[in-house]
Amino acid sequence: MADRKPPPTTTSGRSGPRRLGLVQPVDDGTLVEIMRRFQEREPDPRGELDHTDPYTLLVAVVLSAQATDRGVNLATAGLYRAASTPAAMVALGEERVAEHIRTIGLFRTKARNVVALSQRLLAEQGGVVPPDRAYLESLPGVGPKTASVVLNVAFGVPTIAVDTHVFRVSNRVPIVIAGTPDEMQAGLERRIPPQFLVHAHHWLILHGRYTCKARVPDCPGCSIRDLCRFPGKTGV
Repeated sequence: MADRKPPPTTTSGRSGPRRLGLVQPVDDGTLVEIMRRFQEREPDPRGELDHTDPYTLLVAVVLSAQATDRGVNLATAGLYRAASTPAAMVALGEERVAEHIRTIGLFRTKARNVVALSQRLLAEQGGVVPPDRAYLESLPGVGPKTASVVLNVAFGVPTIAVDTHVFRVSNRVPIVIAGTPDEMQAGLERRIPPQFLVHAHHWLILHGRYTCKARVPDCPGCSIRDLCRFPGKTGV
């Protein structure tokens, strides 16, 4: 008896949920062209969280959960003037950290995590953020996405952090079709050619944030419109 295929995953598009199995991922040649166009448009992409070193990046990414980059940058401007190292953050203390970041969501939990991870870094790493995924993910408030951002941005590790923008863009184009961020990350890291992998994380985020937006994607202004297979394209 033949194995039954699992039901196709769904994702939301402009016309509501669609069956991902009805659209096949782009082929390898098309994927290379997509990455080439992203590279041409943004040769040296940068993240939008303000930071000066791996530690301040780590803190900013921890604070960015359920918050906008702009909101985090407004909060960390004052926080980093008061404390920009693990030792200074521990000395500042949870209550004062919370005062600096009270404008962002879950600020009390995030303040507790920032102080706790700073204590860990001091006690176990001499205050230095290591390029070690397993260690990073063991820190309070740090999950796979946060670890991937820090590894990629601070250390140039060719990894992809899957946020809501990356997840949406990859499923829409589609580059990789997946139902969870972990599946998406593994798929993207397998598919994207090595020469593009370091910057692919930023290209996909920027494309999702400013062009391939959730509600009304700007398909007329899209640099890969002719290569994208998303059935909910606008302006057609």
